[in-house]
Amino acid sequence: MGAGGDLRGSVVVETLPKALWFGLWGGAIAFLYKQGFSQVNLPLLSTLIPNLVLGLLLVFRTNTAYERYWDGRKAWGVIVSATRNLGRTLAIGVAAPESSAQAAQTKALYLLAAFALTTKNYLRGEPATADIPPQFLGEEQLDSIPRPPLHLANRLAAYLQSQYRGGHLNESQLATAQTTLDDLVANFTACERIQRTPLPLAYSIHLKQLLLLYNLSLPFQVVATFLWLTPIMVAAISFTILGVEEIGLQIEDPFGRDANDLPLDSLCTMLVDEIEALIRELPLL
Repeated sequence: MGAGGDLRGSVVVETLPKALWFGLWGGAIAFLYKQGFSQVNLPLLSTLIPNLVLGLLLVFRTNTAYERYWDGRKAWGVIVSATRNLGRTLAIGVAAPESSAQAAQTKALYLLAAFALTTKNYLRGEPATADIPPQFLGEEQLDSIPRPPLHLANRLAAYLQSQYRGGHLNESQLATAQTTLDDLVANFTACERIQRTPLPLAYSIHLKQLLLLYNLSLPFQVVATFLWLTPIMVAAISFTILGVEEIGLQIEDPFGRDANDLPLDSLCTMLVDEIEALIRELPLL
């Protein structure tokens, strides 16, 4: 990956301006100390906000955010796997020799691809039909539906039942397909839970206040030792600490468009390509 890609995947852009601001603050304290204001040398401040407490809070923050990120990745891993399995069942397991039955089969496969796309859009708070080709939804109207993926899952369940009643699916195939469809719904629900359950606001506010106090107190702790190097030391330490907090902030909601979020666009594109390949092969299956 090139330097541009590395920069986009880092938190430098978000963190560096804040770190430089604290560096300037450190420079001001160093100037006052050099002018004879020895009162700004307050090494005892380091005992007011123990490094251990701040470190533990940051570790908890990052671990909690990464757990949410990993839970989201596991949920999308199941969505990918279930989409592939159900797509194979719809394309191969359903006996649809008539042209009308093949049209319904194609529509069901399109709805399956649309399930992943609408799940992505729903989690991002975007319009349900954003970036979805018109043929995927046909006459389906999703704009006024609260949870479009669940509507599409119901449509797929109805299709499976109709194929079972028509003798195109046997009982074992129906049970397997319904279980796979249940996996899709369960993992959509898991993603919704992650997206709708942010970290407690009081905790986030408290951590930000603690970080601000700690970074503001840094120059008073080190000015006697580093003098004119104080701005550099303060900026470097602030950058490190604020960077850890920013990483946690970015990955706690893994479904957005940040560089460190899950690659939902590429996952959905991959699934759409696979479903369209199945549809092209329908007459041969």
